[in-house]
Amino acid sequence: MSGPAAGPASAGPGGPEAPPAVPALEAVHVTKRFGRAVRALDDVSVQIADGEWVAVAGTSGSGKTSLLQLFAALDSPNEGRVEFRGQDLSSMHDMNRYRRNSIGIVFQLHNLLAHLDVRRNIEIAMYGTHRRGHVRRERASELLAEIGLVEQQDRKPPELSGGERQRVAIARALANDPAILLADEPTGSLDPENVGRLLELFHRLNTERGMTIVMVTHDLRVARSADRIVTLASGRLVEGAPDPDRPDGAGRYRSVANSGR
Repeated sequence: MSGPAAGPASAGPGGPEAPPAVPALEAVHVTKRFGRAVRALDDVSVQIADGEWVAVAGTSGSGKTSLLQLFAALDSPNEGRVEFRGQDLSSMHDMNRYRRNSIGIVFQLHNLLAHLDVRRNIEIAMYGTHRRGHVRRERASELLAEIGLVEQQDRKPPELSGGERQRVAIARALANDPAILLADEPTGSLDPENVGRLLELFHRLNTERGMTIVMVTHDLRVARSADRIVTLASGRLVEGAPDPDRPDGAGRYRSVANSGR
């Protein structure tokens, strides 16, 4: 990805400073409670830059999915705010438009419709966008070619492997050309070969399209594929990444250098 364009705002010493970039997504002092006793998120603040690939890591129950659901506007915080490019999500007049056009969501369990073939599962994401039927079909075919499943377009989800279903779910999330992809444990049910394929697809989306990706995972090896790792434990941000020698998440964390790509 190319760097920022030079201009008056990037003048040398003594000149005007460039205004800070507005994050693609930002959680500001967010707390999410379930009932009186359970705090899924506790005063969490995190920024996701445009074009950044961020892994949200942590053990089960750490608050990872709760944070992703707030970014997806599928839930709202009890305290604090969540912003999309500087706008508080709670102030948006058309939340469905945000979910449909600005973000793509990949759910852990795929959520494909078993009675529809692969192509129609992708097309359904474009309903409500005023695209004509032939345009929806062409777009679905383009995405199937990108994920390498053109020959399976007439098959239904139960006829596909787990890796193929996950790729279809990603294609559906990309149908409306979102700027941001949110993925909840996208590799959780995949074998090592399909994990590699999926991460390579994310890499291409991030580097070639400049797509912002927020990926929730409990697998540190998967998290290391991202540009940056954000770690949650018991609903709070912590330093470093989960210690792989302590899968129980018993509170021991150590600094883990992100090896990048």
